[in-house]
This record gives sequence, C-alpha cells and structure tokens, in this order.
Amino acid sequence: MAKDWTSSGVDLHLEPDPSGGRRDALERALRDAIRTGRLAPGAAVPSTRALAAQLGVARGTVTAAYDQLVAEGYLTARQGAATRVAEVRPAEPEPPGTPAPGPSGGPAWAGSWAPAGTESAHDLRPGRPDLGTFPASAWLRSTRRVLTSAGPEAHALGDPRGRPELRAALADYLRRVRGVDADPERIVITSGYAQGLGLLARVLADAGTSAIAMEEPGHPYHRMIVARAGLGVVPLPVDDLGARTDLPPEAGAMVLTPAHQYPAGATLAPTRRRAATAWARETGGLVVEDDYDGEFRYDRLPVGSLQGTAPGHVVYAGTASKTLAPALRLGWMVLPSALVEPVAEAKRLADAHTPSLGQLVLADLITGHAYDRHVRAARLRYRRRRDALVEALRRRAPHVRVLGVAAGLHALLLLPDDGPGEDEVMARAAARGLALQPLGEFWQRPDGRPRGLVVGYSTPLQSGYTAALDALCSVLRYKT
Repeated sequence: MAKDWTSSGVDLHLEPDPSGGRRDALERALRDAIRTGRLAPGAAVPSTRALAAQLGVARGTVTAAYDQLVAEGYLTARQGAATRVAEVRPAEPEPPGTPAPGPSGGPAWAGSWAPAGTESAHDLRPGRPDLGTFPASAWLRSTRRVLTSAGPEAHALGDPRGRPELRAALADYLRRVRGVDADPERIVITSGYAQGLGLLARVLADAGTSAIAMEEPGHPYHRMIVARAGLGVVPLPVDDLGARTDLPPEAGAMVLTPAHQYPAGATLAPTRRRAATAWARETGGLVVEDDYDGEFRYDRLPVGSLQGTAPGHVVYAGTASKTLAPALRLGWMVLPSALVEPVAEAKRLADAHTPSLGQLVLADLITGHAYDRHVRAARLRYRRRRDALVEALRRRAPHVRVLGVAAGLHALLLLPDDGPGEDEVMARAAARGLALQPLGEFWQRPDGRPRGLVVGYSTPLQSGYTAALDALCSVLRYKT
C-alpha cells in the first residue's frame, strides 16, 4: 500500500506564492519559515518525496530547492540523515506602534506584567509569588480526585459565572477568612483579576459611567484596562493612611486596595473605609475592592474586607495569582445582586467561561483545607523574606526608607533626595543583572513625585533570595 502524507513523515505547512516559478516560490516560502522562526534551528524538514507529494510538485523541484538553501546556509544535509534547519537567527523586525520605553528602559506597561526571571540573574520586580513553592503534590492529588469523580459534563461549556463547586467553596472560604458577605449566586469566576476588572469596566461603561477613580500611585496595567473600556481615569491620591476617599472623586466608581495599598503599602484607615462606603451609598457609585494579597499580613491578623461592611455597594475581587500562581488564571468577584447578570453576560461574550478543570481542582484544595495550609506556610515564608529585606537595608543601606505595613509580597523603598535617582539606580541594577521596578512607573504624572523602588521580595526562588538581596544592597550603597 502506498504511504499517505496524512499518516507519515514530518508535517510542514507552506503556501508558495503561485505567481512565480515553483522552485523559486518554494525557496522563498522555506526561507520565510526559517527567518521568522516558524522552522526552528535543528528542526527536521520533510523528505523530498513527502513534501513533493504534499505540494503536488515534482520531487526534483523540492530537491533543487533544498540544495539551494543548503548552499545559502539555511539548511544542513548529511548523507543518511534527515535534512535539518541550520542555526539561523530568526529575523526580529521592529513592529509598528511599539510602546515607548518606560523609565526602566522597557515598555511602559512592563514591571510586574513583564515575564519575570527570564533576562536577569536576580529578579526583585513585584507582582509574583515564589513559583518554586507551588503546591504541586497537593494540586496533583486534587486533580486525580477531580478526574476520578467528575462526570462528563465537567468537560462541557458551563455557567459563565463558573463552576458551582468553586463558587460554593469560595463563599465559605471568603466568609471565614476575609469577612466577605459571600453568596455562591453572587460570585463570578474570572480568568484572573485583570479580566474581572475589564468586565466590570465594560459593564459600567455600558450603564453610562464615564470615569473610574483609581489610586495614585497605582498599577499602570490596571489603568490601561479601564482606559481600554473607554472610561476616564481619575487619580485618587494616596498617603500614609491609604487612598484619600475623604475627597469624593468625580467618578462613578473607585478601585481600592484597602488591605495593602499597591504600591505604597498602606492599609486604608478606618475613617476612610467608612468614607468610601458612605460615598457609594450617597451617590449610587461602586467601590471595587482589589484584595490581591489580603491574606498576607505579618504583624497582626489581616484586616477584614471592606465589602463585608457594604455588600450592596462594593465588589470584592480576589485571585489565586499571588497565593498559588498567575498562570492558573483563576480569579473571582463577589458582586452586588444587580451586577451579577450583566457581568456574567460580559464574561460569556468574552470567553464563555474559565476552564473547568482548574476551577474544580481549586475547589477541592479549598474544601480539603490544603489551600489554607499552603497560605499559612507562604505567610511564614514571606514574612521571613520581608524581615530579611528590612534588616539587610538597615545594615547596608540605612539611607533607604522602607514604607508600608508588614504585609503583602512587596515593599516600597524610598530613595533619599541627596542620593542617586531612579534612573541611576536602575542603570546600576541592570549592570548587576538585577531586575527592579521604579516607583515612577506607578504614577500617571511622575514629575515632582517621591523617588523610590517597588521591590517584590516574593519573586525570587528561595535558593536565589540571598544573592538577590546582596545585589540590591550593592546597587543602593552610595557615599554620602
């Protein structure tokens, strides 16, 4: 029986331009595939017989094209072995509309949303947990239980609000741990906090909201999400008592990080918590509570959620990105009743629903209390890391102030006025292979603002944390 290309050989998709000769067109298509990296160095290409059959050309045409590319250095050929792609560096054209560099030399949206740990020897950028501590064994046990017990419907499209098992587990957990007024019927599971914020922004825009107040300084990526929905961003000043909710914003909603302000590190003062909910009640506005690291308080019990004091006016938003891993893309919102249906519909139109398997595994982790155990262990681990950071700076860079309460996964380091500025510190850090994020990237208008660094002490693997601290202290040391 003759061999069929559908069941043998090496698959390769090529679309030679039919306007030229067959051999020339094939050569151009192969060159483009190699230059763009679609054919990686070392990859085997199909045999001349197989590719000729696939393209409907003479085998001699393919042989001649291969010979030409071997001569040009794109392919390598050895007798008795497959023809392979040579070590050719893929072309890297500058795409139109590349974002302008931010203060650190990277895109303005970079920092915690840039891939961490890929180009630096030491990574102290904020926004990521220690991925080496992911509870792989517990996750695997829960996955096995889920796959054994879940019915076939678990693999079908479901409720855009999310799996009922996870919504029920989260309702119990959030009531118990964070003081949230949680009902499974008012929970929507999202693909991370960022998606949840985007869904809310679109729903609010559709309802007539024109602007959202966001903390200043605050997360630049989150501001971009709100702006992409067509909403204006009103700066909400932050001081050592948290966001200035005592200054009512000209906006239809406000986004707060009350447990641990990002990046300044303050906890929202009780008077300002009351002012935020009073503003929402009096104006019909909405408060969005971003509780991304609310579980991690080191000097006292974590402050309870703001949502628990005004569930009809506050959206509680959380995520597993900081407790487990950002790649899981698991987040949740506890919504006022009036917002459940429009947010669920926005979720359905965005991506139908968040993948079920991850939801079911997280639900099993929570109900079996493996999630609690992991968070408790992480809390101890990160507290020790923060203590080590504070002590190292006290001894080796006493001119640098550490701001914020003992909580979360990051610390704000304030640079002295008479020392090197952010640009110089970032240049020193780059020379030492140290990735940092300057405070200037968090301001909408950075001119005249305090100078500092936002350090993610949770980011490095445990084995590399001491070396990262040493690099940081060396970069911050200067002669007075």
